[in-house]
Amino acid sequence: MRTQTDEGYLPALGSRQIQMIAIGGAIGVGLFLGAGGRLAAAGPALVLSYAAAGVAAFFVMRALGELVLYRPVSGSFVEYAGEFIGPWAAFASGWMYWINWAFTGIAELTAIAAYVHYWAPAFPQWLTAVLALTVVMTVNLLSVRLFGELEFWFAMLKVLAISVFLVVGLVLVVFAVGQAGPHNLVSHGGFFPTGFPLVLMSLQSVVFAYASIELVGITAGETARPREVMPKAINGVVWRIAIFYVGSVLLLGMLLPWTSYEAGTSPFVTVFSGMGVPWAADAMNLVVITAALSSCNSGLYATGRILRSMAMKREAPRFAGALSSRHVPIGGIVFTAAMFLAGLVLFYFMPERAFNIATAVASLGVITTWGVLVYCQLRLRRTGHRSDFPMPGTPWTNWLTLAFLALVVLLMPFADADQRLAFYLVPCLFVAIAVGWWRRTVYRRRAPAQAEA
Repeated sequence: MRTQTDEGYLPALGSRQIQMIAIGGAIGVGLFLGAGGRLAAAGPALVLSYAAAGVAAFFVMRALGELVLYRPVSGSFVEYAGEFIGPWAAFASGWMYWINWAFTGIAELTAIAAYVHYWAPAFPQWLTAVLALTVVMTVNLLSVRLFGELEFWFAMLKVLAISVFLVVGLVLVVFAVGQAGPHNLVSHGGFFPTGFPLVLMSLQSVVFAYASIELVGITAGETARPREVMPKAINGVVWRIAIFYVGSVLLLGMLLPWTSYEAGTSPFVTVFSGMGVPWAADAMNLVVITAALSSCNSGLYATGRILRSMAMKREAPRFAGALSSRHVPIGGIVFTAAMFLAGLVLFYFMPERAFNIATAVASLGVITTWGVLVYCQLRLRRTGHRSDFPMPGTPWTNWLTLAFLALVVLLMPFADADQRLAFYLVPCLFVAIAVGWWRRTVYRRRAPAQAEA
């Protein structure tokens, strides 16, 4: 019989599942689908964007690692923000993280609908999205063990697909098969065929590609032996970023001229189709759908725990704090699923832009989360705490990472229309969160007075 944690959860996730959840968090639709359009826009120099964002992601994960070993908790960065910055920071970061996953889920569901449409063009795309949402919501509501098992196999499929691509692609480049070769990195206009500014403008979508690597920190509260498991899982993100992301984009740039790629088409499908492999498109279609399902699955898991943590402090709707008999935060999961469903209206009215708009808005939540983690680790160090798993280069690396994240946001209004729309939503989000915090403060002031009366 497993003992409950202080938060009411069961430590049902083992080392095998945590390792694969960490891997799955580092491989998503942002790479499988988004890299094609960005290669078409920025050219081979896109690899620089992935490398720069990868360095920032590494420091974010090491900051997370130090915080998790200091205090493993399912509330993750929301709890750390409350402790090291203040209650208002916990409130704001919690809701920004929810916004991240709400819009990420919308993006992933639209991707699933589009890719199932490839196989069944007569089947309604909105119904595909609803069915996919039903599946992942059911999995999350049943048990955390089932969630962990599903993520384990989702991650296995993604890792297998990327590994096969890396091996095959490397062989093609080394033996100069067909068009493959390093010359593609500088042909067709050079390494910066569309200019360096477009490489900078691609940073937002690249940051989204790395989104959810911090999910492993939220699993800490339901992990057996977190102080042993977490450092291994977090350290593994470094080589996964180098190999899976930077390595894949570099190979994509060498396998075909950058002009061969296009938005809305997986660059991996483009490569394998160019090789004349008849089943490649179907195989990669399955992988992309799996990656999207994995992301929705993770989003419901993460937001369920975060919302419950906030609801227990009366910073989210009370029903979001409900815990089922299976020790699953049923209220938070259903709340996020309802947002996923409502967001599909965007897909109905703007099917061509829905994915890019959703990912751009989601990136604002990713950047907020990363910034909070890095700053909280900085404040933790200022208390005199010394960790067995320290973040390298602190405090200098903290400030450099925060500066990088600020740059990504500041570049958004100068990019495409979808990023501009997301940037213009920032004041709206700020006002909504400020109003929410004000109402929370007023409620807490009135509660004692009503109790006395």
